[in-house]
Amino acid sequence: MPQNVVIAGVGMIKFAKPGQSEPYVDMAAQATRLALEDAGLRYQDLHQAYAGYVYGDSTCGQRALYEVGMTGLPIFNVNNNCSTGSSALFMARQAIEGGAADCVLALGFEQMQPGAIGTQFNDRPSPFARFDDTAAELVGQDEIPLAIRYFGGAGKAHMDEYGTQLSTFAKIRAKASRHAANNPLALFRRIVTEEEVMGSPTLWAGIMTRLMACPPTCGAAAAVLCSAAYARRHGLDDRVQLRAQAMTTDQTTTFEARDMREVVGYSMAASAAAQVYEAAGVSPDDVDVVELHDCFAQNELLSYESLGLCPRGEAERFVLNGDNTYGGQVVTNPSGGLLSKGHPLGATGLAQCTELVRQLRGQAGDRQVDGARIGLQHNLGLGGACVVSLYERHH
Repeated sequence: MPQNVVIAGVGMIKFAKPGQSEPYVDMAAQATRLALEDAGLRYQDLHQAYAGYVYGDSTCGQRALYEVGMTGLPIFNVNNNCSTGSSALFMARQAIEGGAADCVLALGFEQMQPGAIGTQFNDRPSPFARFDDTAAELVGQDEIPLAIRYFGGAGKAHMDEYGTQLSTFAKIRAKASRHAANNPLALFRRIVTEEEVMGSPTLWAGIMTRLMACPPTCGAAAAVLCSAAYARRHGLDDRVQLRAQAMTTDQTTTFEARDMREVVGYSMAASAAAQVYEAAGVSPDDVDVVELHDCFAQNELLSYESLGLCPRGEAERFVLNGDNTYGGQVVTNPSGGLLSKGHPLGATGLAQCTELVRQLRGQAGDRQVDGARIGLQHNLGLGGACVVSLYERHH
């Protein structure tokens, strides 16, 4: 029988701008210690560890975890672009569910450089070649950095089909800032208005302003997972279970649909979410709190639809009605999301996990979602992979 999986401990550090953080080894070790302390466990209690990062040489996971202990622990290094953190979480959950281990660490960290993200190895085929070619055909704009072309193009497709206004994306960004103001671990805690978002420097005229894009960020986050039986034996906090999880990668529609929304993972997310709802026996209406992948305000709006939080084509109405925040249908990104909390690629999925666990335990302070019992996590990496996870407080 598959083992029920408990999130026994979580930890993250405050994210920082590139050049203003500690080295990745220190950030990762600190997040690991925080998660172990939260769980009430020691490093030697761990059976395996999955360490996620995008920018770094091989075995950075070992280099970081050796700061905490050197026990001969199996350590696996994970890289799945921006979904790296939740890919590490996925593998940790699989190890426990399948009975290979009882107590596993999932760790994510990133020490980023300033500016737009790009490829590191330009003497060989790029994993993004087909994405780049499709974006070139569908939107052009060669002078604009690729990520902006991808997600701006996806937002433009929604605007073209449904008449979505640029100001709606600005409302999403303003909402993120209001949430982040209550999160001491967020990078940007200053509240910005819709007007300030609209008035920030233009990245793509009529399509995106700078404040609609998340910043490059450094940071680390971690989670300790264990089987429910292990948690009972050791008297651990077993209130939050990882009830269901799915990972998807691209299908032929990514390129064949000739739609930038597909290029940035709309169907990957929709498929993963559908699998998770079915496995957990819940519907989107049952979800109380969501941490979703708002690398751009445009992607947050698209994700409302792909995750089934609202019908396709109705995301703008969802925003205008206030259904994405406190007092509405579901609180999205109470942490401030990637837009305000920051997006250290490898750490993002585990930062989302940390927020949801604290919400379901009732430990989120001024940003607490009242009565939160079911939390949904959506973490996306182009290239591509999408991980959707559903957490439930069970007593």
